[in-house]
Amino acid sequence: MDGKILARIGAVVFIAVALTVTAIEMSSKDDEPDAPAMPHRSIASKDPLASELRRCSGIGEAGPRDPGCLKAWADSRRRFLGQRAPATVSAPVAPTTVFPNVAASADRKEGERSDVTAPEMQAEPSWPEAR
Repeated sequence: MDGKILARIGAVVFIAVALTVTAIEMSSKDDEPDAPAMPHRSIASKDPLASELRRCSGIGEAGPRDPGCLKAWADSRRRFLGQRAPATVSAPVAPTTVFPNVAASADRKEGERSDVTAPEMQAEPSWPEAR
């Protein structure tokens, strides 16, 4: 026998064995799944935050507007980052004004001009004449 014929016979036998092993593996049923499924009830009963996060993920687009979801996400973020819970709830911060130098008039009606004068116009810098 030539070396070429022997190599071809070896390749055919190798492919036949590989196909047989693949067919046997595909036909056998796994008795045990690769990743064990964790029941949702055990997690929810142990951790109320997990059940709240699950509820928030189920309500869809209404989640970002739900105060309970916002609190749950903040607690989850705090827990993940390893931060301590805030000791006290801080008082709401007063809104800041855009123009603090301008006095706000509470009795001013809508559409009525305020008596605040506009800042003076600055003169344009003089440009040197080109010669």
